[in-house]
Amino acid sequence: MEHVDTIVIGAGVSGLAAARLLRRAGRRVVVLEARDRIGGRVWTGRDGGAITDLGASWIHGIDDCPVADATRAFGMRMHEFTVGSYQVDGRPIAYFSPEGAPLGDDAAAGFAADVRAVDAALRDAIAGSAPLDTYRHVTESAIAAQGWAPDRAARVREFLEHRTEEQYGAWIEDLAAHGLDDDAVEGDEVVFPDGYDRLPAALAEGLDVRLEHVVSRVAWSGSGVRVTADGRVVSADTCVLTVPVGVLRSGDLAIDPPLPDAVAGPLSRLEMNAFEKVFLRFPTRFWGEGAYAIRQQGPEGRWWHSWYDLTDLHGTPTLLTFAAGPAARAIAGWDADRVAASVMAQLRRLYGDGIPEPEGVAVTAWQADPYARGAYAFMRPGSTTGDHDALATPVGGVLHLAGEATWTDDPATVPAALRSGHRAACRILGEDVAIEELWARS
Repeated sequence: MEHVDTIVIGAGVSGLAAARLLRRAGRRVVVLEARDRIGGRVWTGRDGGAITDLGASWIHGIDDCPVADATRAFGMRMHEFTVGSYQVDGRPIAYFSPEGAPLGDDAAAGFAADVRAVDAALRDAIAGSAPLDTYRHVTESAIAAQGWAPDRAARVREFLEHRTEEQYGAWIEDLAAHGLDDDAVEGDEVVFPDGYDRLPAALAEGLDVRLEHVVSRVAWSGSGVRVTADGRVVSADTCVLTVPVGVLRSGDLAIDPPLPDAVAGPLSRLEMNAFEKVFLRFPTRFWGEGAYAIRQQGPEGRWWHSWYDLTDLHGTPTLLTFAAGPAARAIAGWDADRVAASVMAQLRRLYGDGIPEPEGVAVTAWQADPYARGAYAFMRPGSTTGDHDALATPVGGVLHLAGEATWTDDPATVPAALRSGHRAACRILGEDVAIEELWARS
């Protein structure tokens, strides 16, 4: 039986970060990855020469961000795109009224001011919330405090619903009151014209990564771990487990003995979301230039309400929209043509029947991915923000969980994944290692 110092399960950003730091410290490390590629939920499609980030796309705020530092060090081109965190303004957004007419500048500014007023009231509502309160509870309290007419309140209410879905892929009544506490952007947001997958590719250089190794069992004790993948067993002194919450909760991966309550409790209060991307490429930029995003208000926007203009990334007229929460669950199993037809019905409502059909459509299916079971995790009612860090509580001194769901300050992001991998490596080494070692030249 093969024995190594550390087994890392999962070749996403968190696993690769942990493995890279441990290897630099002289440890023998093996990375076992179920897929036929590295990157995990950082996945760039390159079909037909088109570069499409099917998983993570953005850095939501590049100030004091290790991923931004790493991508610069690895020579990755960035493109500023600062509305990806569902901001109400800050960059030009083309708003449409519930009737489908362009919203004037004054009306759009007034709407943005209304959202900010509710966000200000939300701080106290969240601080005073009960443990089982949902994000719906606290947003309704903040809206009611404004004393607005029904239509005015409805516009802000639907914005908060959409923000919840786009940020966490969850319906507003399924998200904990504290579920958006981390919703802050420090500095510009950026995307990557050459693909986000350049990051995991750089992190993986020189590592022993074994693809198509599906781990079915992790047995741990005070003396080490034994990991079974496709019937073969590898042992190690320590293990870093980076599989998503959806896989941990599925039962497909047996952990023996079961995770202790200190870890199992937080895991039971987190859930994988429903969040899919829809890319539409067109022969012309029929929506015009000058706006980062298109948003429609009102009931017609229940599913398709926001489109992001990616044209400047590659020169091809492209819109990105999201199916999130209930919409994502409803379209699960639809083919790309059916999804496109549903999206196009709303675009034609705004821009007229004469707009062209898309020349290319790509739709993700993270819910159906057995190695993800969703895009990222969110906090269910009853959870606390501390559940993220608690999920990474070391088990028996030998098993360390990492990944986007295990980092409290900025969960559901690539920076969270990177930082969690760094933390796991430091715990195994028993010392603090500068995170800059991840991109330092050997």
